[in-house]
Amino acid sequence: MKSLLLAFACATALNGCGVVAAPCRIASAGLKIVPVVGDIAAAPTDACAAVID
Repeated sequence: MKSLLLAFACATALNGCGVVAAPCRIASAGLKIVPVVGDIAAAPTDACAAVID
């Protein structure tokens, strides 16, 4: 577990906000797959990623 946290910390330091915003972007992409309501449901996760960036 410690090595995973260390790897995450190093990746965050090296890549900036992109690594931190990745969970929001992945969730958004998954929600956008849903027909009709996907874009509406993904709006909060898009906002999350925008705030982090």
